[in-house]
Amino acid sequence: MSVKVYKPVTPGQRHKTGSTFEEITKSKPERSLVIFKTRKSGRNVYGRITVRHRGGGHRRKIRIIDFKRQKVDIPATVTAIEYDPNRSARLALITYADGVKVYIIAPLDLRVGDTVMSGDQAEIRPGNCLPIEKIPIGTMIHNIELIEGRGGQLVRSAGTAAQLLAKEGQYAHIRLPSSEVRLIRQKCFATIGQVGNLEHSQIKLGKAGRKRHMGFRPAVRGSAMSPRDHPHGGGEGRSPIGMPGPKSPWGKPTLGYRTRRNKKTNKYIIRRRNANK
Repeated sequence: MSVKVYKPVTPGQRHKTGSTFEEITKSKPERSLVIFKTRKSGRNVYGRITVRHRGGGHRRKIRIIDFKRQKVDIPATVTAIEYDPNRSARLALITYADGVKVYIIAPLDLRVGDTVMSGDQAEIRPGNCLPIEKIPIGTMIHNIELIEGRGGQLVRSAGTAAQLLAKEGQYAHIRLPSSEVRLIRQKCFATIGQVGNLEHSQIKLGKAGRKRHMGFRPAVRGSAMSPRDHPHGGGEGRSPIGMPGPKSPWGKPTLGYRTRRNKKTNKYIIRRRNANK
């Protein structure tokens, strides 16, 4: 995939970039693998806004993706590479030898006509899914399970990849894209390769309307509000926030404040994302 630059005919196109979608081979999704997405607009069951800055946007359909890859030792052929509006990565439509069609996250360099497979006997090739114990050390992987049989939960966004560093006992040391090194059971499955659509991070929206199409509403800076609306508000002109650290509208520390409170899984983290903290 490459990034497309627009000729600045309008102010909104001056810094706008977009995807060329040259890797997409099919425009409409597989009908049996989509369901309609009901919108919540950041509201709970009482209709009250619990997540700010959500609402509007283009209608979407949810693609049902096979994160578990439970059809073991059955080869499948890549039928199409498709766009998914609900994620940054592309999807690969694969057809198994018994005729079943499923979506998987499309890794880098996977093409239409390639063969993928899941199971202990699968080759070390992009798109193949194996238990971590069968994957050589140093291999780049994605769509990694945290709990056996639950399906891939880690490393699923565009351009990401984790690396298998070592194996020790029942666990493997895996370096995640955040640089965190974590223990994961070797019985868990992972997919070989790096997630495709590498240039996704290079895209610039260029105008506010494009963000609205994605379902995001405007966000007002706290420093632009009054003191009754936000702790950062008030003052004459562009004044600093006037406190040791930034706060949320409800007075809680934010923007860098550590919120992890899960002592049960601390033992599985070998190296944190930031070793200095």
